[in-house]
Amino acid sequence: MSPESLLLFVLAAVAVIVFARWLASRTGLPSAALLTLIGILYALLPGPNITLDPHIVLTIVLPPLLYSAALDSSLLAIRRNLRIVVSLSVVLVLVTAVAIGLGFHLFVAGATLAAGVAVGAAVAPPDPVAALAVGRRVNLPPKLVTIIQGEGLLNDATALTILSVAVTAAVSGTFSFPAAAAQFVLAAAGGIVVGAAVAWGVRLARPLTRDPLLSNAISLATPFVAFLLGEELHVSGVLAVVVAGLIVGHHTPRLASGASRLQTSAVWRLVDFLLEGFVFLLIGQQLPQVVKGLRQYDTATIVIAVAVSVGVVLLLRPLWLVLNQLLPRWMHTRLGGASEYEDDTPGSARRAASEARNARRLTGREVVALSWSGTRGVITLAAIFTLPLVTDSGAPFPDRDLLLFCAFVVVLVTLVGQGLTFAPLVRALGLRADEADQVRVRNEARSASVEAALARLAEVAAEEPEHADAVESMRAQLNGRLARYRGRLDLLQAAELPGVPVSPQYEAALRIRRAAIDAQREELLRWRDAGQLPDEGLRVLERELDLEELRLPTRTP
Repeated sequence: MSPESLLLFVLAAVAVIVFARWLASRTGLPSAALLTLIGILYALLPGPNITLDPHIVLTIVLPPLLYSAALDSSLLAIRRNLRIVVSLSVVLVLVTAVAIGLGFHLFVAGATLAAGVAVGAAVAPPDPVAALAVGRRVNLPPKLVTIIQGEGLLNDATALTILSVAVTAAVSGTFSFPAAAAQFVLAAAGGIVVGAAVAWGVRLARPLTRDPLLSNAISLATPFVAFLLGEELHVSGVLAVVVAGLIVGHHTPRLASGASRLQTSAVWRLVDFLLEGFVFLLIGQQLPQVVKGLRQYDTATIVIAVAVSVGVVLLLRPLWLVLNQLLPRWMHTRLGGASEYEDDTPGSARRAASEARNARRLTGREVVALSWSGTRGVITLAAIFTLPLVTDSGAPFPDRDLLLFCAFVVVLVTLVGQGLTFAPLVRALGLRADEADQVRVRNEARSASVEAALARLAEVAAEEPEHADAVESMRAQLNGRLARYRGRLDLLQAAELPGVPVSPQYEAALRIRRAAIDAQREELLRWRDAGQLPDEGLRVLERELDLEELRLPTRTP
């Protein structure tokens, strides 16, 4: 493909991604499923196509996607739900791989256990992108979002390690369980250490992160540094990326300036949008290559292999979640990470109640929702495409083409089937976050931050009496904000109906502030067009108005 053709192909792909995002916003359908279907339709048409290169995906695409997801995750929330997150991301992945391996060995003619475990490891890790996009749109409860997010962050490392062990066994014809277990533990522990070391290095670069451009450069480079360092040391580079992202994301409020955080967040949103779009288009385009190698298998073998793969993936997850909830109650509290509040600070009783909800068992409706959130994605295809063509003896890798097809079908069934039906299922189950509680938390935090600022102003007034006028002006502004926040809390407290009560005065104030900002922009443009204001000055003043508008909530907070 010539450079011009490649450029046209990329531009066409961007146009399709933008269209799919627009269509998803209008219809409520997940863009991941739409892009996958569009990719399949394109693959059936004559013309150039892109074949998935697993090494490019695992080295260039996966690290930034995982790192961005880790930055947006909550280290504390994952720790509170660590038992179930580890259960799903480590134990369930292992059980799924072994179950599919045994199914292939017992029911698929000529299939080996190692080859079955290889495809099982590839299809075991869910890709939470589609499920989380839908879950946030339908306001899924934070506990379920945390579980899906935490599972998606950690399961790739487990799956890729199991796949490596299975491929070694299939290629060499030998397998040692103690050696495999030691390899898994070493890879995981080493990945955690490398990730923590990279995060520590980012923290040392704190003086540079005050500059937004330098902060962006460091942030974009961090996942690749963590991944390559992990792979160079023969430990889990994927886990290193996740650990680095979780730690850096947890400490970013202290490490970076406000301007750096705003710009870095915007850059990562764009990276996610484009990479995820290309990834789901790429999934659909693999159909011709996957189907091409099936001519050597009879229909019965293909049907049985697909049934084993899809059946284990769809049935084992809900069964595992149900068994998980049958554990003794003390394991749901102590290992769940609930913390106790013995202080008298405002909201401490509510926070304690929230912690208790996090530590409790999942309800039946939550189990159903989590069971249907296990969509598979590009990691599954990238992993299965890494299978070698031949073994050490020079023979073809056992049933490679059949394994590719099984993995592709699992991705289609979960990504399209579950992806398209997840939102209706969540709505039918009536699972929604307690929006009023979330609003209450934010306004309590706002009030506390303003009270801290007022206390600091009192110290400044005592230290710098010559600046009393400036202190009083700022105190008046802060007291006004505090009065608004407390008024919202009183409104929430007095509300009798579920949901967030709407304050007509507050909504009117937001409309008036937006109208004033629009009028200021129009006047600045008139000045620029009349030659009274240089474009450089316009951009400076527009940025001030943009930041002011950015602070306005898009909904009642």
